[in-house]
Amino acid sequence: MTPPPSGPVCAGASQYASYPTFTSYVRARGPVLLRTARSLTANPSDAEDLLQTALAKTFMAWERIEDHRALDGYVRRALLNTRTSQWRKRKVDEFVCEELPEPAGLPEPDPAERQVLHDAMWRAILKLPERQRQMVVLRYYEDLSEAQTAEVLGVSVGTVKSAVSRALGKLREDPELTPVR
Repeated sequence: MTPPPSGPVCAGASQYASYPTFTSYVRARGPVLLRTARSLTANPSDAEDLLQTALAKTFMAWERIEDHRALDGYVRRALLNTRTSQWRKRKVDEFVCEELPEPAGLPEPDPAERQVLHDAMWRAILKLPERQRQMVVLRYYEDLSEAQTAEVLGVSVGTVKSAVSRALGKLREDPELTPVR
């Protein structure tokens, strides 16, 4: 009685040795087929997994494939079918939710960059005409409503709206703030 082989045994490993043409095919056509797989997925690692799965399916059907000149078409079809199956399975795992979760672990902005932006913004605000500057400061720095701003300055709400709109337009055009956008 012979002892069992040591180590893990791969299903079909003994068959693999009997398909030297499969090995030759994969070596010759692998790069071309990988490009096809990459065109089906956005992630290079997913493309490699996709190709590996398609080649495994091809290997399992190797004896049934009658025309080995049409192997590229067979593997491409296996790639498409496998990718479609993956896409369908993924769609089932996605669920609609009422509200979006907050992104976790977003890096805090660099304090130096925040200060540079703050300083640039104040320099741009100081370039505004005095009345526009007052309205922008009251609306956005003091967080007053349009009605409250109008009351403090003794003007109409329409005046506040138009002056703030013109001021924001000037700030958008300020060359010092352009790199910030």
